Amino acid sequence: MRTMPAVLIVEDESAIAELIAVNLRHNGFKTRWALDSATAEREVEDDVPDLILLDWMLPGESGLTLAKRWRADSRTKDVPIIMLTARGDEADRVAGLDAGADDYLVKPFSTKELLARVRAVLRRRTPDTAGDPLSIAGLKLDPSTHRVAFGEQPIKLGPTEFKLLHYLMGHPERVHSRAQLLDKVWGDHVYIEERTVDVHVKRLREALGAAGALVETVRGAGYRLTAQPTAAVSVRAS
Repeated sequence: MRTMPAVLIVEDESAIAELIAVNLRHNGFKTRWALDSATAEREVEDDVPDLILLDWMLPGESGLTLAKRWRADSRTKDVPIIMLTARGDEADRVAGLDAGADDYLVKPFSTKELLARVRAVLRRRTPDTAGDPLSIAGLKLDPSTHRVAFGEQPIKLGPTEFKLLHYLMGHPERVHSRAQLLDKVWGDHVYIEERTVDVHVKRLREALGAAGALVETVRGAGYRLTAQPTAAVSVRAS
């Protein structure tokens, strides 16, 4: 049984990788290092880590390609990924989040910021299991078993999407701004940008399928979960 969270650092610049590893070890983490995509794949295959710090530009396949593959694999789909890159444009950040990254850190970054982001992402890995089951318009969520279903169809969600849905279902029909959702779902992680909320809402809707219409965008205000969506919602029988 692990006593310390294990972090895989996928970074081809040895000086950066060593700096990250030293600071993580001094703060109670176990670390491994992969300098290219092939080595990273082997490391994950041998032992799935608790978190992956993933450089965008790597020898071999890109970090973006690795993130997409790991998100599609049942063994690694829930492993938090923080993308490390010098690409700081909004389009690049959104591409990284769309690929499955939970957070995005632009080089150069401070070790304090890195540690804050690592701790925050790991806190979000395990959703809050307190509370009673919730049900709205055929969509059901059970916090104690971490299960979601629409009608009789089970739905698989990542930890952040689960926590987002849990909060929205616990406060139905209310409009929540992006800032409010950051505070309630992401907590005290002050570095997360509001655009991140949009990416996770999109990911949540896609996972919910037909029930995604229950999560509505309120232009200029934020998001709400409603039992009476504008778009028609049908529950398929099993």
